Amino acid sequence: MTTRDIVLTALFAAIIVVLGLIPPVTLGFIPVPITAQSMGVMLAGCIIGAKRGALAYLLVILMVAIGLPVLAGGHGGMAVLVGPTGGFIFGWVVATYVTGLIAERFVRGGQSELRQFAGFFLASVLGGIVVLYLIGMPWVSVVTGSPFLAVVTGSLAFIPGDILKAAIATLAARAVLAGYPLLPQRA
Repeated sequence: MTTRDIVLTALFAAIIVVLGLIPPVTLGFIPVPITAQSMGVMLAGCIIGAKRGALAYLLVILMVAIGLPVLAGGHGGMAVLVGPTGGFIFGWVVATYVTGLIAERFVRGGQSELRQFAGFFLASVLGGIVVLYLIGMPWVSVVTGSPFLAVVTGSLAFIPGDILKAAIATLAARAVLAGYPLLPQRA
C-alpha cells in the first residue's frame, strides 16, 4: 500500500464521518434510519475503488468500535455494532468493495460519458443498494426478531432515497474521473 493509498483511505474515512453529520431520518416501522453515510459506500467504491474504499469503511468501523460518535446522529460504540443497524454497518465494507470492483471493471477513462455514467450507476445500485440490503436486512430480522418479510417490506421505503444517492454518487464519481482520476483500472 502506497502513501497515496493511505491518504485516500483516510480522506474517504473522513468524508464518511462528515456524511454522518447530516441528521438521520428515522422511520417508525423499521429500526434503521435513513442516513447519508450509506451514500459513502457508493462514493468510495466508485471514486477510490474496491480495496481503498473498503479500508476506509473498516477505519470508520474501528472508530465506532472504540466509541467515537462518528455515525449519523452522533452514535458510536459496540452497542451500535451489535444492534439492529450493525448488519448495515458491517455490510458497508463488503458493499463498498463490490461497488468498487464493478466500477473498476466497467468504467474506463477513454469511454463515452454515457458509458461511464452507466457503469458508475450500475456499480452504485448493485454494490451500494443490493449487496448492502442482502447483508443488512437479515441482520435486522435476527436482532429484532421481526419476520424477514416484514423487514423486506419496511426496507422498500429506503429504495427511492437510495436511488437518488446512487445518482448523486454517479455524478460525483464521473466528475472526479474527468478531473482527477483516482479509480484503479482492472483488466
